[in-house]
Amino acid sequence: MAIATINPATGETLKTFQPDSDAQIEAKLELAQQAFYQYRRLSFPQKAEWMQKAAEILERDREKFGKIMTLEMGKTLKSAIAEVEKSASACRYYAENAPLFLADAPAKTDASQSFVRYQPLGPILAVMPWNFPFWQVFRFAAPALMAGNVGLLKHASNVPQCALLIAEIFKEAGFPDGVFQTLLVGSDKVSNIVADDRVKAATLTGSEPAGASLAATAGKNLKKTVLELGGSDPYIVMPSADIEAAVNTAVTARMINNGQSCIAAKRFILAEAIADEFLKHFTLKFEALKIGDPTLSDTDIGPLATADILKELDSQVQACIKSGAKVLTGGRALSEQPGNFYQPTILAEIPVGSPACFEEFFGPVALVFRVSGIDAAIELANNTSFGLGSSAWTQEKSECDRFISELEAGAVFINGLVKSDPRLPFGGIKRSGYGRELSVQGIHEFVNIKTVWVK
Repeated sequence: MAIATINPATGETLKTFQPDSDAQIEAKLELAQQAFYQYRRLSFPQKAEWMQKAAEILERDREKFGKIMTLEMGKTLKSAIAEVEKSASACRYYAENAPLFLADAPAKTDASQSFVRYQPLGPILAVMPWNFPFWQVFRFAAPALMAGNVGLLKHASNVPQCALLIAEIFKEAGFPDGVFQTLLVGSDKVSNIVADDRVKAATLTGSEPAGASLAATAGKNLKKTVLELGGSDPYIVMPSADIEAAVNTAVTARMINNGQSCIAAKRFILAEAIADEFLKHFTLKFEALKIGDPTLSDTDIGPLATADILKELDSQVQACIKSGAKVLTGGRALSEQPGNFYQPTILAEIPVGSPACFEEFFGPVALVFRVSGIDAAIELANNTSFGLGSSAWTQEKSECDRFISELEAGAVFINGLVKSDPRLPFGGIKRSGYGRELSVQGIHEFVNIKTVWVK
């Protein structure tokens, strides 16, 4: 795959990049290892000073960075700017909390003194996706660097300018050379980089095949990995729910990032008693969404990131329709205009066994299912190979308790939008991956949890 900026709103190739040669990769790996030997010894106040500076740079140039994101992968400019601001919040969170999260933890044993000490591992490879090109990287980098590790970023090939800008941000913030580097490489180089002795661990956010491939190489080389993969998140609405709030949030939950989010609500599981009312308002709101130029402030839905993603999404939709699904609105690509635009779509009456029951739809397509009650809702929600996020709407405490206990997912949100937050761990189960990012659990993923016992 070419490393290039291709404007998804027009299809125009704006800039191409020469991939790093084997010699350049070798030089960056060696620089990372040498940088780690010095960087690991620096104090928390020094690292925090640089991380706070990175946050300041992000906030200062939020519009500049947001425009590059929109240009490369098509998210609306307003959401891109918000993503930059969220990235700054992660930098500040770990600058402030890393000393607490990584402080020696005493334990009472038969020793005179015993405790747990957290120490960095070394160079960590991050294989990151295009859909949140800043946030995904900073939620890895902020805890990894504050823990004393150094970062190597292999970003998606369609967001090279974002990848290079992020490395420049850390450099301008004051981090020493080699502490954070961008590798401009294709996916074919990842296995050799993971296998290199200087790389101590790896994290990947992306597709199931990409995660399985990286995990296989890391496993063969006995290296720690964290994987955040796909999702087909359920959005359950029960009769007691605040329907107006549930509908309004449902539109946002499905359309975030033009529908291209692992934790976007994808399967809308509606109790029969409120299904007609919910769908009436839900459909009207979908039809009112404005599709177009993502740089304009009144645009709700921009293009999908690539032509291949558009083609795959439409293929999934057409397969559902062919199998008997009913189109409530949308159902096709906007082929009459340039760019990778797809109509906001709602599919209902989806037959059991159709692709919608098992696949992840990465775009503005909502899949609707009706159920008789909470037992059927939970059973359907869990009938998937994914287990990333879930949202359930109810005002009954007994139902709330059941959703929290019985939904098979890394996160359960009651009466709210599923989202990532630096203060809470983030990750999935089943084929949505393993390990956690963010919060204290995230910073502990890439450290040596060392037992110390002194007589």
